[in-house]
Amino acid sequence: MNNTYDNEHFFEQYAQMPRSREGLSAAGEWGRLRALFPPLEGKEVLDLGCGYGWHCQFAAEQGAVKVLGIDPSRRMIEEARRRCPDDRVTYLLCGAEEYDYPENAWDLVVSNLVLHYIEDIEGIFRRVYGTLRPGGVFLFNIEHPVFTAGVGQDWVYGENGAPLYWPVDGYFLPGARETRFLGCEVVKQHHTLTQILMGLLRSGFRLKAVEEAEPPQDMMNLPGMADELRRPMMLLIKAAAEK
Repeated sequence: MNNTYDNEHFFEQYAQMPRSREGLSAAGEWGRLRALFPPLEGKEVLDLGCGYGWHCQFAAEQGAVKVLGIDPSRRMIEEARRRCPDDRVTYLLCGAEEYDYPENAWDLVVSNLVLHYIEDIEGIFRRVYGTLRPGGVFLFNIEHPVFTAGVGQDWVYGENGAPLYWPVDGYFLPGARETRFLGCEVVKQHHTLTQILMGLLRSGFRLKAVEEAEPPQDMMNLPGMADELRRPMMLLIKAAAEK
């Protein structure tokens, strides 16, 4: 993940995405994810894979007193510091698998579109549970297992170029999936729905919300958005550390 996101071509393409240019308002899943955030006034927040820092900035705007955004990409951290500076926010060049997860340190751990790069996802769940204070919340958005099990993570197209259907294969075979994203080779990790949900439960979490994000109506006029109703792409989960 680190090498890919620091690749010059990849980073240039990523910078052109609407969510990169315009922030959270341009992310189709943001309306559903925002509704799942707990009150943040006076809270301390950890963002696993902060990217440009949009969620860190949101947490500070909502009254969080301390926010740490970590990301393994040097380019992402540099952009976060430039785009979302705030005295309450600190950015650290560090991957989710390398972070030390101090015990009972955070009220909220948030992660957006990062965990499908993690092979040992249950290991991360256990470490997040340990770093949350009693009653703390783990809120994350991960690529849906139907999406990560897609063959090449792409549609099968007809002769006219229209998408015919989304092929799924090897669903119950978790592990690495090689695909192309923004013109670069990217390796993601496929996890089944059972692995994700039961991994959280085995780690001690109580599930509070599970949502398969649908595109919002005000974005349905964008090219290709209607096809996003034909298969799930993102899975939003809110879990509580009721210790």
